Amino acid sequence: MGATLSGLAVLLVCVVTLGLSVFALRLSRRTSDFYVAGRTVSPARNAAAIGGEYLSAASFLGVAGLIYDQGVDALWYPIGYTVGYVVLLVLVAAPLRRSGAYTLPDFAEARLESRAVRHLCAALVVLIGWLYLIPQFQGAGFTLRLVTGAPAWLGGLIVLLVVVGSVAAGGMRSITLAQAVQYWLKLTALAVPAGIILAVWWTTRGPAPAVSSEWLQPFTGAEPGDHHLYRTFSLILALALGTTGLPHVVVRYYTNPDGSGARRTTVRVLALIGIFYVFTLVFGVLGRAYLPRLEEGMRHDTVVLRLPAEVVSGLSAEVLTAALVGGAFAAFLSTSSGLAVAVTGVLNQDVVRPLLARVTRGDHSEVTGFRFAAVLSAVIPYAVSQFFPEVGLAAFVTLAFVVAASTFFPLLALGVWWPRLSVQGATAGLLTGAVLAVGALAATVLTDTPTGWPGALLEHPAAWTVPTAALVAVGVSRATPHGIPRTARRTLVRLHTPEGVTG
Repeated sequence: MGATLSGLAVLLVCVVTLGLSVFALRLSRRTSDFYVAGRTVSPARNAAAIGGEYLSAASFLGVAGLIYDQGVDALWYPIGYTVGYVVLLVLVAAPLRRSGAYTLPDFAEARLESRAVRHLCAALVVLIGWLYLIPQFQGAGFTLRLVTGAPAWLGGLIVLLVVVGSVAAGGMRSITLAQAVQYWLKLTALAVPAGIILAVWWTTRGPAPAVSSEWLQPFTGAEPGDHHLYRTFSLILALALGTTGLPHVVVRYYTNPDGSGARRTTVRVLALIGIFYVFTLVFGVLGRAYLPRLEEGMRHDTVVLRLPAEVVSGLSAEVLTAALVGGAFAAFLSTSSGLAVAVTGVLNQDVVRPLLARVTRGDHSEVTGFRFAAVLSAVIPYAVSQFFPEVGLAAFVTLAFVVAASTFFPLLALGVWWPRLSVQGATAGLLTGAVLAVGALAATVLTDTPTGWPGALLEHPAAWTVPTAALVAVGVSRATPHGIPRTARRTLVRLHTPEGVTG
């Protein structure tokens, strides 16, 4: 019975997602509809859509699992995720919208007038998007396997098919409404079970959480030489600055009508994701009360799905679990859709469309290319996810944040606020950040991580990769003034001038 209810919950979420996408399809007619939803999305709907795509598997399942495992130190994850939008609000939200770009590579080319920088940004968008997509497919696989016994590949395949169908149908226009609805689905699916579990624990005077003193103390690693203060600082930096460089987040700001709308969107996003993370605490803390120890081989990410059966029994437990499974799949679908749109736009503009232009003529080549790119953007990371070693959802997603913070954050911050950024400086900064971040992360995944400072620096590299990339970009720019675009100051004036101001 429990497996049937969970399967029905997954089916319902998939049907709702596809139904909303098809409903919005009738509005997708122009190129801008596919890339930026015609730039007509209101701040309220855009904020809900951002909440839908930003609160991924790492937020729905991973954060509670980290709180369960690491205690109060894991609270830095939701704090970092939320602070990232404050950075966006202050530094780049309105200027990004005023740039008139469709994608991050569009912005880079418009700001620096360089096709080389554009192509480099396109490659990084694809890399970050696929790094973020892999854990969504893996999370869908182990979630469906846990509750129904289905093979691990099936959950990811369901997400793949729904995402490709939604994105290919009408691009950003199709998924915006679906993502806005999915945010409220996720919030309800998490909040209602959390409230019921908390009420049962409170009224029955349930067991106290079985935790160690380290679980309750901040900055305490498993070993004295873990340098946990540094690790925490570097993690916060990666999450806070990486948000600014996430392609599926940045592209959302191009859908607002103007820069003021972009700022209002960000304020609403802060409230929506802050409310969501409150309920993850319930599962992390009460998981320690009802599941003081997980059986060997069980992932901490499964605590959210396992907890209802430990607190209530019978049909009640099955219904609560099914609701959580449905919410988890809403997270997988909404985040994967946003990532797929961001990657699709870049693949179409920089890879697929140039190829199609050689063999296709007519007004519909743009849409044809977009839909073909949508298939590529999701199929490739799904295939990789079937062979990639399983890593905790929140930890895996953090890899994408580190790369984004080390590459796109310096580019956006300097590109929006510093007129002396040169083409050579931007290129050097992007390459430095990418090589350092990817190299450090590859060393931790593919080799035995050393202990002490070397291990801390490799596992949490943002604290040194981000400033290094920024300093390289500044230093090379100062050494190559001839590479500064002639229109740089004019571009910055346009980025910072409110739309209502007329000359």
